[in-house]
Amino acid sequence: MKNNQFTVTDDVLATRGQRFFNCILDLLIVHTILVSIATTIVIIGDITNNYNLSGWVESTTTLQRLFFWFAILFSYYFLTEAYFSRTFAKYFTKTIVVAKDGSRPKTHAIIIRTLSRFIPLECLTFLGTNIRGLHDLFSDTYVVRKHEFNHKKGAVLFP
Repeated sequence: MKNNQFTVTDDVLATRGQRFFNCILDLLIVHTILVSIATTIVIIGDITNNYNLSGWVESTTTLQRLFFWFAILFSYYFLTEAYFSRTFAKYFTKTIVVAKDGSRPKTHAIIIRTLSRFIPLECLTFLGTNIRGLHDLFSDTYVVRKHEFNHKKGAVLFP
């Protein structure tokens, strides 16, 4: 019986430039989502003459805004990587998140990956000597270039 085990190798890993662009673009997208939600709430408050609703958005404290930022950040990364194995930024850079064996990461790995992003300055850890960030190392996942990965794995489409 033939053993067809696959292991992610360095030649398919995303570049530092791709990783940096992913980080910046994802943070901009999360910020845009947060501003869009707040603006929508203010508009709904103004249309319905519920000025308490729009006043609430405008009077939120820094701690409350930080809480909403973290909630949206967690939701964004968890949902996009759990369901699509990529965030919107990874779509533009043609990269995906995979497990060491090249399969789609399990839910617990995505949760660990997402929670690891809350470590201060974690998004810069892939700029060091190791191209994998802390969120990759803790969750044992890899960000790979999709087309090179599929070619090497011999797959037409990602799982």
